[in-house]
Amino acid sequence: MARPALRRPQNVPGPLYVDASCIDCGTCMWMAPETFGEADGQSAVHAQPGDPAARDRALAALVACPTASIGTDPPDPAVADVAASFPRPVAGDVHHCGYHAESSFGAASWFLRRPEGNVLVDSPRFAAPLVRRLEEMGGVDLMLLTHRDDVADHARFAERFGCRRVLHADDVGARTRDVEVQVQGRHPVEVAPGITAVPVPGHTRGHMVFHAGETLFTGDHLAWDLDARRLVAFRRACWYDWGEQTESMRRLLEAWDERPFSWVLPGHGDPVHLAPEAMRADLRRLVSWMEGV
Repeated sequence: MARPALRRPQNVPGPLYVDASCIDCGTCMWMAPETFGEADGQSAVHAQPGDPAARDRALAALVACPTASIGTDPPDPAVADVAASFPRPVAGDVHHCGYHAESSFGAASWFLRRPEGNVLVDSPRFAAPLVRRLEEMGGVDLMLLTHRDDVADHARFAERFGCRRVLHADDVGARTRDVEVQVQGRHPVEVAPGITAVPVPGHTRGHMVFHAGETLFTGDHLAWDLDARRLVAFRRACWYDWGEQTESMRRLLEAWDERPFSWVLPGHGDPVHLAPEAMRADLRRLVSWMEGV
């Protein structure tokens, strides 16, 4: 729990605050940008929520915070209801799981509800309210892991739900050696009806994105910059090879007619929805930028 004694002085006055344990993962800033901002290398409350919708988003960020660095003083009884509201709908059958994990540096995970079997993309914290809600929504049949960084509590989810896990073999390590489906090579693979794993080495050697209908779950390969309003790749957080990541991005663009998308759901940063041609044009711009860096 957040501690009032560690409340950062950069917070504006009011009940909601961020304490000094913040790791600056950015979760609260994309979930409730009207409330949270960055100040001196950590998050802070730059405006107390001004209406019920803003308060709901701020409390959702409190629940999602991977280090429990957000609190209210006095405690807000609405937090319990917000905690029970995850997974929260994003678009259609896609939901945001919340409950981000510190071991994934606050990366988001996503829940896709499907008649063929429900899917988790990357692992949230194994939190009791979330697990209960996932059970109520039909459980989890498949867990898709974009890369080695965002596996968090995958083993506990697999044990609880009996779900198969998918990870590229090049990203398998000591914590993931028991993953049931280990994708090989660089070619796209259908891992479930209507869901394709697309290897995109670069951020890590075995990074993959997952294409499902109009949605691309992108892990740390591709994200959206809300301030600049454009697609981005993280040059300073490329742990394997920037040239490989550039080539992987180019292949996404070249395969557009086969696998178009209008939603990008990343591990870090805002979910974004664009008209398909606008998404394609901005992906083309991003590839040109990456080629010049």
